[in-house]
Amino acid sequence: MLYAAAGARLWVESVSLLARVGEDFPNDWLRSFQQKGMDTRGVKIVPAPMDLRSFIVYTDARNFQRSNPVSHFARLGLPFPKSLLGYQPPQNEQDSRTQANPDSPKLSDIPADYRVAKAAHLAPLDLLTHSQLATALRHSGVSYVTIDPDPGYMNANYLDDLRSLLQGVTAFLPSEEEIRNLFWGRTHDLWEMAETLASFGCDIVVIKRGARGQLVYDRVGNRKWEIPGYPSNFVDPTGAGDAFCGGFLAGYAASLDPLQATLHGNISSSFAIEGSGPFYLLDSMPGLAQARLASLTALVRQV
Repeated sequence: MLYAAAGARLWVESVSLLARVGEDFPNDWLRSFQQKGMDTRGVKIVPAPMDLRSFIVYTDARNFQRSNPVSHFARLGLPFPKSLLGYQPPQNEQDSRTQANPDSPKLSDIPADYRVAKAAHLAPLDLLTHSQLATALRHSGVSYVTIDPDPGYMNANYLDDLRSLLQGVTAFLPSEEEIRNLFWGRTHDLWEMAETLASFGCDIVVIKRGARGQLVYDRVGNRKWEIPGYPSNFVDPTGAGDAFCGGFLAGYAASLDPLQATLHGNISSSFAIEGSGPFYLLDSMPGLAQARLASLTALVRQV
């Protein structure tokens, strides 16, 4: 949610956060969010430490895969970093349909006025939590709901479960690796995958392809676009996908146009990889985002 919010702040002025964090979560981060105008009333601090570490292996400028750090460093013949001592990689949740991750936000965590927001984005969470939150937000009057799936349920065993999850969702935003895992053994055609997911009741499917940009399928208009990645000065890919989702949501809420929303997300992502930390995007020069947006628009290809 941190980077998604930062991506959205390139285009809108009001951002609220919903999350559960441990008592060891840095208080200066929360203060910084508040000082930058973000509403943190939805951030619930649970009375216990929560391991916020994650370990991912970057395969190119903006693509990554989760990995077990012990086997990764052993394979490379490198010493294991002290900073990762005690870290346990997350396991695929076999009961994700019926049991939520205890660290995921709960319906009771949502402040009343969050339920009447214009738009909401759900960052990667377990399947049950995604289903519950998406349904509650739609029924309470949130006009646009977007979902970035969790890799834990993006496999062939869960494809049928996405029929109920995606019903009434504005946009589904998987990575190429995730959607290929979901359709493993069924098809290699990315457009066919996107159309299948959209047929479950989702208006828009965007496949995030790292440095290669995005594929966009608009079910309502039966339109397809291919958008290249904006050629940024690569520094740190962390949070690029989250920044894309924040920019997409803000762009869609402002324009109600799938292409414009994806372009906004693309440009938000382009800023994210040029620096580090959740606040880097907020310091971009005025007008620079709009200039990049105009430049990228000329490179769109309708399929």
